[in-house]
Amino acid sequence: MCLLIFICCCISLLNHRISDLVEEIKTSSNKWINDNKLSRYKFEWQRGYGAFTHSHSQIDAIIKYVLNQEQHHKRRTFKEEYLEILKKNDIKYNDDYLFDFFDNS
Repeated sequence: MCLLIFICCCISLLNHRISDLVEEIKTSSNKWINDNKLSRYKFEWQRGYGAFTHSHSQIDAIIKYVLNQEQHHKRRTFKEEYLEILKKNDIKYNDDYLFDFFDNS
């Protein structure tokens, strides 16, 4: 089973690179999960991440999306959805730099 994790950050003035913020979140949460033995296996984040911005007016839609992710990922995979978001927003990407996708089937 794949657990897709969304981390929503409300930041008005970002003085740091997104990559540094993601690294700090992954490093500290990885340590906390392993120190507190919240997994029977050694926990590790996969390489890579996706970061998208949204306006304040979209917060309710984002919350609804996160709460219903299990349902809508029954209709299409996270990979299909993620690649659709990239294409819809004309974001160029190289397959070599996409993070690993795991199939829930």
